[in-house]
Amino acid sequence: MMGIAVKSADDRGLDGREVRSALVKALEKRKGSLSKVLLLPPDFTRAHSGAGEITAVLYDMLKDTCQVDIMPALGTHMPMSDEERIAFFGEEIPKERFFVHNWRDDVVKIGEIPADFIREISEGLMAEPIDVEVNRRLIEGGYDLIISIGQVVPHEVVGMANYSKNVFVGCGGQKMINQTHMLGAIYGMERIMGRDHSPVRKVFDYAEEHFARDLPLMYILTVTTHQDDRVLIHGLFIGRERRLFEEAVALSQEKNMQFLDEPLDKVVVFLDPQEFKSTWLGNKAIYRTRMAIADGGELIVLAPGVRQFGEDRDNDRLIRKYGYVGRERVLKLFREQVDLQQNQSVAAHLIHGSSDGRFTITYAPGHLNREEVEGVNFKYMDLEQAYSMYDPKKLKDGFNVLDNGERIFYISNPALGLWAYRGRFH
Repeated sequence: MMGIAVKSADDRGLDGREVRSALVKALEKRKGSLSKVLLLPPDFTRAHSGAGEITAVLYDMLKDTCQVDIMPALGTHMPMSDEERIAFFGEEIPKERFFVHNWRDDVVKIGEIPADFIREISEGLMAEPIDVEVNRRLIEGGYDLIISIGQVVPHEVVGMANYSKNVFVGCGGQKMINQTHMLGAIYGMERIMGRDHSPVRKVFDYAEEHFARDLPLMYILTVTTHQDDRVLIHGLFIGRERRLFEEAVALSQEKNMQFLDEPLDKVVVFLDPQEFKSTWLGNKAIYRTRMAIADGGELIVLAPGVRQFGEDRDNDRLIRKYGYVGRERVLKLFREQVDLQQNQSVAAHLIHGSSDGRFTITYAPGHLNREEVEGVNFKYMDLEQAYSMYDPKKLKDGFNVLDNGERIFYISNPALGLWAYRGRFH
């Protein structure tokens, strides 16, 4: 199939008719020959991806002629609740059509990326082979077509999210997840975010080229923004070819990256309580703003839904044990502590979640106390006190001048973009 790329002619985004038309065109020659299809959408942490709507349309198109299974690409995230599933995908898809990916147990190895390749792409910073593991359903499920659905947006580990990442991490195993997270952290977030050809992306490209060619994969990629509580889909890219991903990257760089002419002294970020329940996810407030914040600046995170640090019990325990103590300290701990060596994604997360003393990070969580927050090396602020000073209902995205004359920069959802001072983004 030739790839399909549909872009909105204006800032209003594609309408439902245009989205459905593109999906119909992508499947029109194959629909009659399909008996079993697997959809791999993101989970609720990509609530503004448009992927929930697309998944519902695909299910409606295919359900009468073939079996349609749906497995959200959770990666290390918590399984979706029934409430999240219905909010994201709607009520028309039966619950029994959904399956949960278990990144620790439900995977099979399909290949190994050699150490020499890792050494080359990491500039000598890492030199160990990486196992390529995917959920066994992709290999053993007997599917005629596997459709990976997701959003291309700046990302702290791979540079630009989605495409084959949705398969090798979203539906991948712990070795791939751990080692690629550590590779990105060692190489440096600020060298990766907002760019395509990062070392981690090269790992996924290698896996796609060498080990996934026999999988009947189709990618559906979106580029979106969020306006007035609406998700706007600015681009829809359907196919397997990498050039479609590259087109999506270019559009996301245009729509989802904001460059600033001055570093920011104070940034206030709001985390939607439905979307962000852990610092594992909520630290996007740090990742996506760190290149914008001035030395000596301040980041305040309004986090009414945050109730834990890790997305599972083991990761939560390790974050509480070691804390966000800076790159050099974490790397030293990683060399010394077996539990971090066995959970490289946690070590990487701890590196990502620290400012290395360059700016302060204050969390105002809804369900964690001062002792817990300060125990992982963040500053603490009472949520109600934070709301009295920085009321999300009164703030607009971008610069705001408060009643007391203080000037702040406000971000209502850090997952949708990347903010950077021009002098820091090379």
